Amino acid sequence: MSLVSIAEGAEIVRGGGVIAYPTEGCYGLGCNPMDAQSVQRILSIKRRHFSKGLILISDHRKRLEPYFTCLPKATRDEILASWPGPVTWLLPARANIPRLVRGDHQSIALRVSDHPVVRMLCQQANMAIVSTSANRSSQLPHRLQKTVLDEFKNDVDGVVKGRIGQRRTPSVIRNGLDGSTIRS
Repeated sequence: MSLVSIAEGAEIVRGGGVIAYPTEGCYGLGCNPMDAQSVQRILSIKRRHFSKGLILISDHRKRLEPYFTCLPKATRDEILASWPGPVTWLLPARANIPRLVRGDHQSIALRVSDHPVVRMLCQQANMAIVSTSANRSSQLPHRLQKTVLDEFKNDVDGVVKGRIGQRRTPSVIRNGLDGSTIRS
């Protein structure tokens, strides 16, 4: 495993691999959300139970539309007004969404990022990708490229070059059905 370009990271994701990549506030682990083996790898790397579900991140809302069912116009307008940005929405999942991704929920967590590496990665992979913090469960997320390389050198297929953003806290999570805040 080594440092890879955005194009190489996108190729790894398209090929069924797992990457670490910089996001707004920490490094994330990512893969193709419809590839069960790579999603399971991420859950194993994190030592995370699948029941919690995972966030999908994208450069544009159009890439997220295949993952959720129709929403009322007012709800859709509120969601679109918050993207791109650090707001993750829990939306009703389509029936074909793998349980490894949505966990024990009927909803799926979705976000459009404004981080340039994330946006280019999703554009070049031509898909939304899994986005979960690069850490073992119950540990703090990694903010430094060196610690990601050290901790995950035998677990991921590449670490995408780039810098994390300025956020110090995880994204806000909101319920798309009632607007309530799950995590602030």
